[in-house]
Amino acid sequence: MKKIITSKEAADLIKDGSTIMVGGFLSCGVPDKIIDEIVKLKKKNLTLICNDTSYQDADKGLLIKNNLVKKVITTHIGTNPITGEKLLSGQIEVEFYPMGTLIEKIHAKGSGLGGVLTPTGIGTILEEGKQIIEIKGKKYIFEEPLGADFAIIYGTKADKYGNVNFRGTTRNFNPQMATAADTVIIQADEIVDCLDPNEVVIPGIFIDYIVEREKN
Repeated sequence: MKKIITSKEAADLIKDGSTIMVGGFLSCGVPDKIIDEIVKLKKKNLTLICNDTSYQDADKGLLIKNNLVKKVITTHIGTNPITGEKLLSGQIEVEFYPMGTLIEKIHAKGSGLGGVLTPTGIGTILEEGKQIIEIKGKKYIFEEPLGADFAIIYGTKADKYGNVNFRGTTRNFNPQMATAADTVIIQADEIVDCLDPNEVVIPGIFIDYIVEREKN
């Protein structure tokens, strides 16, 4: 059985200066209630690993808006003008990766691999400062695995053993992030006694804490 906690207790676990992965594509499949509590507790100097920084007044975007993040590792920031403003003014550091590269870096960490070879970015600024490896006449960028202190992720349904199921595209980055962090917290819309094994997307072995999303 996994420990079931509140969103505030989940936010309490995160320390200032932590590196956190946050699941979700924009506001789809995002652990919004945990993020709200992180904002309330004013956790600071966070490094945020996520697909995007959402919108300026929503979930991940609130971490940026409230000056809680020192660095973002992401694929794009175009939907959140505040992230762009802070980047240009030097208030925040942003490290960009193509989406496929970012998820493979996370996957490599979770799988215990030494890194990823990708041709994406060869001949562009993405290869600057990176190790280039040539195999059979083709060049690849070597990307190191990417992990975090915490992963706060979403699930449509979780059981008391930590097994997780998703509905549709809410799955997005969440399963990979669950494998690549020291502590993994799942915010689920519903907690049940036991999922059908055929429904399980994330096995409970990867989950440390479960938060049931509070109803508005």
